[in-house]
Amino acid sequence: MKYIAKALLLVSIVLVSGIAFGQTLEQANDAFERKDYAAALTRWTELAKKGNVVAQRNLGLMYGTGTGVPIDGQQAFGWFRKAADQGDAVAQYNLGVMFDNGRGVQKSDQQAAGWFRKAADQGHALAQFNLGVMYGSGRGVPKDDQQSISWFRRSADQGYTGAQYSLALIYSDGRGVSKDEQQAVSWYRKAADQGYASAQTNLGAMYANGRGVPKNDQQAVSWYRKAADQGDAVAQYNLGNMYGNGKGVAKDAQRAYFWWLLSGAQGREDAARNRDIIEKKLTPQQRTIVQAEARSWRPK
Repeated sequence: MKYIAKALLLVSIVLVSGIAFGQTLEQANDAFERKDYAAALTRWTELAKKGNVVAQRNLGLMYGTGTGVPIDGQQAFGWFRKAADQGDAVAQYNLGVMFDNGRGVQKSDQQAAGWFRKAADQGHALAQFNLGVMYGSGRGVPKDDQQSISWFRRSADQGYTGAQYSLALIYSDGRGVSKDEQQAVSWYRKAADQGYASAQTNLGAMYANGRGVPKNDQQAVSWYRKAADQGDAVAQYNLGNMYGNGKGVAKDAQRAYFWWLLSGAQGREDAARNRDIIEKKLTPQQRTIVQAEARSWRPK
């Protein structure tokens, strides 16, 4: 199962109706955009003390991320709590994150799940995903695969790649559902089309093995390359194999060596073994050229 998304959610400053609040919020927004954090802090604090939910949430973000102020988990928690108690979904999500990792408050899986649920019920995609993770692992809630799948689907239907990828894994393995490789491919593709590297790797593997789709080595190479270019070690290893065996691409020992070099450098022992084998078949000049390319390579 995938890890819980733990980053505090940064949102655009939202203006509320009302002339007095609106003008002051706009001034605070302008100050924040100019990186005049002191002015933004002053105005948001003034409004937050009067109960303005947007200002309360934004103060929580400032203190939680250390933007313009020293990081202060307790201050962040306090302001998020005020906004969350007024029903703000972003603040509810961030409280779930803080309870999950024990920032500014004592760690509590039950509290984390409770706040994620409040935000998830309002349609917050990350909260829905995190709640799916918690039901899948039985953290803070009783383990329930059906609940996990339900929350993943709600998040995935909003386009969240982590949930789409998780559903693909579930259908691929048949966990809590009937195994359905076509469904797995469909969810991998949704996440892969958004640039999710692990989904691109697994979609490539589905094409390479003819699982859920007709076998197509060219498509496998294409998806492996997209993920490998992002630095995915599994995709780099698989792409090396395709070059090494001439599947979907012309056989090319130097290209295979290149991708195995990169994958092996990330700790994949299978890539390192292949690298060491093929290295002996290359000339010293070929090795030097490829090694130099690998040293200068950066993820795209």
